[in-house]
This record gives sequence, C-alpha cells and structure tokens, in this order.
Amino acid sequence: MMVAFPASSILSRLYYVDGGTHRWLLSWVAAAGWPLTALILLPMYFSRGISPTTFTWRLFMSYAVLGALSAADNLMFAWSYAYLPASTSSLLSSSSLTFTAVFAYFIVGKKWTASILNAIAVITAGAILLGLDANSDRPKNTTNGHYAIGFLLDILGSALHGLIFALSELLFIKLLGRKSFHVVLEVQAYTSLFACIITTIGTIINGDFFAMRIEAQRFHHGPAVYYMVLIWAAICFQLGVLGSVAVLYLTSTLFAGVLNAARVPVTALAAVVCFHDSMTGYKIMALLLTLWGFGSYIYGGVQAHASPNNNKSESSEFAPEQDGLFRHQALSVPLVIQKPTPA
Repeated sequence: MMVAFPASSILSRLYYVDGGTHRWLLSWVAAAGWPLTALILLPMYFSRGISPTTFTWRLFMSYAVLGALSAADNLMFAWSYAYLPASTSSLLSSSSLTFTAVFAYFIVGKKWTASILNAIAVITAGAILLGLDANSDRPKNTTNGHYAIGFLLDILGSALHGLIFALSELLFIKLLGRKSFHVVLEVQAYTSLFACIITTIGTIINGDFFAMRIEAQRFHHGPAVYYMVLIWAAICFQLGVLGSVAVLYLTSTLFAGVLNAARVPVTALAAVVCFHDSMTGYKIMALLLTLWGFGSYIYGGVQAHASPNNNKSESSEFAPEQDGLFRHQALSVPLVIQKPTPA
C-alpha cells in the first residue's frame, strides 16, 4: 500500500501530463492487472493443497457489488487525476479515513474513540484548506468548472474507497472468515475481474481502445513510454489494492484507512519531485494535519492497548481479536489454568 499506491498515482498523473486524455482507459488499467493476482493464487492451491472457496450466490453477488463499486471508484479517480495536480489529489484522498471511520461504525460496528474523532477532525480540516487553495495549483488549461469537478470526484472517490474497505471486511466476517490467507487473493482476483469487465465495456463504448494507437504516437515521450506507463500503472494498482485487502484481512477497516491516509505524504512529495508541483502554505498545513491525524490514531491505539485499566469501549478497536496491529503481543501471553482447590 505504501509503495504501490503512490506509484500508481504518479503514473496516472504522468499519463495526463504527457498527453493522455481517456478517462475510461485509465479506469480500465486500474483493474486490468487482475491476472497478476490469479497467477499468485493458482500455484497456492497446488503447493498447499488448498481447495478454492465454494462459490455461492451470496458470494457471487458480493464480488459483483464490490467489483462495480471498484469500477466506479477507479473512474472517479481517473477523472480527478485529469484536473488536479498529483499532490492535491493525494492530499484530498486522505479524507478517505473520515469516510472509512463512518462506514466502519455503521457497517462493521467499529467503535469511535477520542483519537479516531480527532483524526477525522484534523484530516477534514486539511481537505478544507486545500479547497481554499484552489487557485494556486491549477494545471494549465483547467477551468474553474473542471477543477471543481476534479475536487468533488476525488472526495466522492475517497468516500467510495471507505465504503469498499468496510464492505470487504464485512465479507471476511460474514462469508469467508480469516482461516487461510488464500481468501485474500480470491477476493482481490474476483473483485478486480468484475471491475475489469465493467470498465472494459465502458472503454469499448467510449472508443478508447481504438484511440490508443493514435494517442501513443502523440505521447510526449513516445509510444514505448506510453505503453510502459499503462502496464506499470496496472501492476501498481493491482499490488496496492491487494495490499489493502491483505491489511483488511489481518487487521481492520480502520487501520486500512489509516495506512491509506499515511501514504499521502509519500505521494505529495513524489509529485513535487516528479512534476514540480507547488507546495503552498495551504498544502504544507494540510500535509501536517494529515500527519497529525495519522499520529493521533496510532497514539490512541497504543495507549488504549497498553493501559491496564482501559475499558472495553475505549480499546475495542485495538483488541487482539479485532485488530491484528498488536496481535503478536496478545499471542505472547501464556495461558495459565489454575487447579481446583480440594474441598
């Protein structure tokens, strides 16, 4: 998550900077790497003697819904990358932690603590600051309307990202369980397959596949770089989402949201280096607020877990049975069984 997602964001913005224009094509690229996950999954069946999870109608519909939501999420971010600098887009994406906390509360039943509420507040404040700084970092030939569309779609995509996180954890809780890691690969492979089918239909209808040859010839760094950008973007998207599903499996929705927000500084700094994005005072403040929110969440979790007198409501989010972040500490505690006292 911390490497692949920033790389995919930079590659997506590079596609537009060097002359790419097709939103549906980029959304298709975000799901087209699903065979990579399948190639990792298939040998696992044979090497470990694991049988594929039995397909039921509920499981099929769950994958289909998650795939449709992922396709919509990819399309929203594809549009936002076209109108926003990579640094601004990544900072806005940190708002997904707010939406993740909300959806985790209503869908999975994760409790809110003071540290979570503080993280939500400061990250939301960072997004507001970026809205006030709209006139300082607008790409060339981007109108006020286009910038507003990119800003709105980035926020909506972040909200959808939080919903996907919560529904994915619900899938593990209700249908798949957490007995074997191969279910992580199954969820990612089937979800991306459905998303790829949907975006393939949209890309064909929009004529983006047929325009690739002309677009490659007009690409600033040439056709070879054009196809390399798309291929590596597909790989990075797939590895990033696979990492997020694995985090959901091992920990919780909220911790996946925290890591998703924690990658923001990496993407923002990479955008400054690669595209010379301006780092205004508003952006610096938004970046600091994002780091503050991330630190608040982690600090609250550590304090809740370490305190011997903490109550269940304050530490439930970081309880070993719910969150794998501190699971190794719980496993190191020996089980002591006292012998009954003779009558």
